Amino acid sequence: MKKWTGNNRAKWHDYTSKCIYHITLMKSPEMPPFGTLAGDCSLKPGTPGAPYIKASPLGQAVKRALREIPDIHPSLRLYQYALMPDHLHMLLSGEAPLDEIIGRKIAIFKVRVNRYHGTRGVFMKGFNDQIIGPNRDLGTLFRYLRDNPYRLAVRRHSPDFFRRIDNVQLGGETWQAYGNLHLLDNPFKEQVVVHRADSAETRADNLGRWLCAAQNGGVLVSPFISKDEKEVRRLAEEEDGRIILICNEPFGERFKPALHDFDLCCSGRLLILAPPDDSLAELTRPVCLRLNTIAESIANNRY
Repeated sequence: MKKWTGNNRAKWHDYTSKCIYHITLMKSPEMPPFGTLAGDCSLKPGTPGAPYIKASPLGQAVKRALREIPDIHPSLRLYQYALMPDHLHMLLSGEAPLDEIIGRKIAIFKVRVNRYHGTRGVFMKGFNDQIIGPNRDLGTLFRYLRDNPYRLAVRRHSPDFFRRIDNVQLGGETWQAYGNLHLLDNPFKEQVVVHRADSAETRADNLGRWLCAAQNGGVLVSPFISKDEKEVRRLAEEEDGRIILICNEPFGERFKPALHDFDLCCSGRLLILAPPDDSLAELTRPVCLRLNTIAESIANNRY
């Protein structure tokens, strides 16, 4: 697995500006867990007894520092967080321009956690971020963070869930699926499509955006038909990126992904979607456009 760098910043973004971020901090391997999984995975999130993370003493130190985030800067507001055994998600907003980049504020937060726990190096170096645009549905993000313990519980309790399913409903249509269905719930999805008419500048800008998403926990969605799109996928996978692959042919009776794709499925980084019949089997231009339309709908949560 590619090493965590925690330094994947968007070069085009002003990190002192008024903005909402999804921040991910990883626990140092030497530190004890932030908490343990508890609850019943048969119960949906939001119901009594549903899966949750029972905070450890270290987790309690993290939660104390979270409550005090407004003390770091009066413009900072914590919308939502998800404390997991080995990492922390924060939906953090700069309600007004900051006096320094958001990374400096996160560094202060880390120092506070260290102090409250009486140690050093609670978190790994750096952080990952997703920049939340003005048109993003915050309700979707809230649910995504809230449901983190539930998804962890399902993965642990039902590993076969990440295998083949023949009746997934997307946009009123039935699809076959193999891999991690939870990738559909990831709110940070980006469609990958490379047009022949794209300028070199446009291609470079798009590649930077797609790889930034892949580096920071997002999901790239595409049939990955062209040579250039396949190269985007290769580069994203080198960054531990997650992929939703839209196929044009149905799974065979004994379908099993090739070794590379199978390993990605087992690690939860790939979802393969396929039609239930041969209606898209001939890879004509209309079929390619149809597959790209499906990828766009999935990336924009219109399914």
